[in-house]
Amino acid sequence: MVFFRPLPWEYGIRNLLRRPLRTALTLVALTIVTLLVMVVLGFVRGLDRSLTTGGQPQTVIVFSLGMGENLEYSSVPMRTADLLAASIPGIRERYGKKSSSPELYLGTKVNRALEAEPEMGLVRGVTPTALLVHENVEITQGNWPRVNEILVGRMAATKLGLSAAEIQPGRTLFFEGREWTISGTFAAAGATYESEVWCRLGDLQQAMKRQDLSLVALNLGPGGTFQNVDLFCKERLDLELQAIRQTDYFASLQKDYRPVRLLSWLVVALVSSAGVFIGLNTMYGAVIGRIPELATLQTIGFSRRAAILSIMQEGTILAMTSALLASVVAYGLVHKAAVRFTMGAFELQIDTTTLLIGYGIALFLGIVGSLPPAIRIFRLSVVDGLRAI
Repeated sequence: MVFFRPLPWEYGIRNLLRRPLRTALTLVALTIVTLLVMVVLGFVRGLDRSLTTGGQPQTVIVFSLGMGENLEYSSVPMRTADLLAASIPGIRERYGKKSSSPELYLGTKVNRALEAEPEMGLVRGVTPTALLVHENVEITQGNWPRVNEILVGRMAATKLGLSAAEIQPGRTLFFEGREWTISGTFAAAGATYESEVWCRLGDLQQAMKRQDLSLVALNLGPGGTFQNVDLFCKERLDLELQAIRQTDYFASLQKDYRPVRLLSWLVVALVSSAGVFIGLNTMYGAVIGRIPELATLQTIGFSRRAAILSIMQEGTILAMTSALLASVVAYGLVHKAAVRFTMGAFELQIDTTTLLIGYGIALFLGIVGSLPPAIRIFRLSVVDGLRAI
């Protein structure tokens, strides 16, 4: 086995400190690239989390036949909830009540004042049994709504373009021709419900002059099966119903947003590619001016592999330092930043997966950016290196 003597570890660090301006510019460029990668990854992770957290395997949604994933266009008779509760065995019971939630769900214009410009919001009319079905929903402030009162999700302000102060209990919102008083706020562990406004089912039906429902959500117990619900929907042809597991519903939404996710990954690839070229250009320029120095190192006994390893060491140190700075900025300024989209709003997630991918890309940039100048050294003779200017 042939051993070679590497350059001292501190040699590469001293080289970085010897050219502070070039090192600083390279560090800033790589930090920006890594930060952009982390932000885009945080967007993808946040979107995925909002579309998966709300799904519960034991929950089944019953809605109109042929509606696809468009629950807001669904219309089922009001008696559907009672028929399902009476006909489906195995519905979970809690506190003496079956976990069956009749709901009216729609998108409508919501504004904070009559003269203000309205924003499209998501409103859901519910009964208290909704809390039995949607187990991740928790009232964080205030109380369950009474007549002409509403519960506002913690992300509803982002969806409606309002400030957090404007959705506090006691404030009012206008939609469907009525003024509604905010009775409290709720959270749902990052699910899409957090972008919604909840009110009493009867109040919303009265405001919209509707007596039907959009859907009925059922929470099945150990003895209940999806097949029982599906069979009921197929047998009652007069009701024109279909059933879907809540997890399957959110999975279908993920498919709808697949182009957005693919575009995000394309942005990650493009930004990473730009980072590679930045690293190549910077490292190549740095090595060109050091060819006589590296050739001299070879004349005093250090091998080409030692010089190449030192260059890759410098690139790796710069890249990983930039990743550390980018992660601090991303977690401090970007993590849990609210973003609006068609289904509501979600928070960017700078989680462990995002950081690991960001650090991996930074390491890749540091190593790959060092390879071309390293190859240049490997191909150059010592004599030509000493003559180089």
